[in-house]
Amino acid sequence: MHHPYGDLIGLKIEAQENGSSVCSLEADETLFNPHHVIHGGVIYSLADTGMGAALYPGLNEGEICATIEIKINYYRPVKSGTITCISKIINRGKSVANLEARIYNGSQLAATANGNFSIFKPSRKNH
Repeated sequence: MHHPYGDLIGLKIEAQENGSSVCSLEADETLFNPHHVIHGGVIYSLADTGMGAALYPGLNEGEICATIEIKINYYRPVKSGTITCISKIINRGKSVANLEARIYNGSQLAATANGNFSIFKPSRKNH
């Protein structure tokens, strides 16, 4: 799936299957906040995309998903290296799925996120 924002920040989907995904990006100073560390929004985007990537392979034909909410905890600043997000489905119902993402900088846990995603068939007027 084409992801223009993902391309902008250098996000790559490394692995994707029904219920899990692995995404990554390289830390780059163009992604820094004013304190010279990766902006929290970049890490949030990695978690959001990773969770969606874990959910998409299990959707029925014609279904899509959309983020309802995500809670993220940041544990340490990221200044360089590879940032990797490992996501998995925790629970999936008919219309809502709950997922978890763990974001690593190298081998160190940098953040965790938990999100709820709506599962639905879009109406023709929204397409």
